[in-house]
Amino acid sequence: MVELLNARLADSVDLHLQMKQAHWNVKGPNFIGLHKLFDEIYEATEEYVDKIAERAVMLGGTVNGTARAAVANSKLPEFPKGIVTGVAHVQAVTKALAAYASEIRDAIDKAEKHKDADSADLFTEVSRGADKWLWFVEAHTQAPS
Repeated sequence: MVELLNARLADSVDLHLQMKQAHWNVKGPNFIGLHKLFDEIYEATEEYVDKIAERAVMLGGTVNGTARAAVANSKLPEFPKGIVTGVAHVQAVTKALAAYASEIRDAIDKAEKHKDADSADLFTEVSRGADKWLWFVEAHTQAPS
């Protein structure tokens, strides 16, 4: 379970930093709304990072929560370099959140197979949050412009 938690920790650290990247670099007509949204997601992902890391330690493990560990182990797509428009950031954040949510749902199944209800519950909580943020970001692409 510690290995699984560390794997999802890498994804969580990566997602956390990707949200700040989007927050810092977004420009355009929807700047303020997206700037604030990406920062809210950044803050939420900080909680995911902390809870996942703490669960691994509770189980007797050691966490690998550095940026280098995240780079080496994250399954999320690389955040595109050089993008600035709101549309481009919405697309990149949507892709990252969807990949993250998929990995977290897979972790729920694996934790349940290992009969670790508490880790499964933690991953379920994170999954609900990721799905909510994905909905918020995708909403920017669903209305006619």
